[in-house]
Amino acid sequence: MTKIKTMAVALALILVASQSMAAGGGASLEPAGIDPDNIPSLQRGARNFMNYCSGCHSAQYVRYSTIGKHLELSEEQLIDNLMFNAEKTFETIKAAMPAEDAARWYGKAPPDLSLMSRAKGADYIYNFLKGFYVSDTSPTGVDNVVLAGTSMPHVLWELQGFQDAHFNHHENEDGSVTTTFGGFEALSAGQMDAEEFDAFVRDTVNFLAYIAEPVRSERRTLGVWVIMFLIFFLILAIQLKKAIWKDVK
Repeated sequence: MTKIKTMAVALALILVASQSMAAGGGASLEPAGIDPDNIPSLQRGARNFMNYCSGCHSAQYVRYSTIGKHLELSEEQLIDNLMFNAEKTFETIKAAMPAEDAARWYGKAPPDLSLMSRAKGADYIYNFLKGFYVSDTSPTGVDNVVLAGTSMPHVLWELQGFQDAHFNHHENEDGSVTTTFGGFEALSAGQMDAEEFDAFVRDTVNFLAYIAEPVRSERRTLGVWVIMFLIFFLILAIQLKKAIWKDVK
């Protein structure tokens, strides 16, 4: 029992630590509100990913053909709209920027995004993409309230515009200082208003959630049939037991 309790406490501490890391800069995570079954949203998200993300980030665990199948895109649509640096539909998404150059320019190569949604969660990515603010101390000119000190530049600045972040500092009884996020202040307008930009980011995150598990919809559909199969045979087994044991007292 002692070992079990110790493991339970350790697991709880890990979960608390992961939640604290998710809120990195002291900002609470706003729900992304994605819907991986929304095909039009996934199509827009695929467009957003290829236009704004694939220059630096790869998605090496998903093939264009898989995306075309699930997003109801023809081979011609795939080639014309998504396959900017690939020739065959069975290829995976590769970053346009060489990893060596990216590591030299940004300090480390941008991560592959195939499983990022499963590793960080959709809410984390959604708030991260919306959380850039102007910072004079950052080499890129911006920092992020979700991941402080990020080396990623604000690639969506033309759409969102620039914003400043306000932080509240509270001195504790022990002399330590607690910093909490106090909100954003717009500095310059982007091509989209706040509602349009939220929808843009939501579609992008929706696509990232999809590529992290392309078989999600099929798995859930199969799961329903499996549960129905088990319920049917449970009822059949109960009725069979009653029939066999009805004369036994």
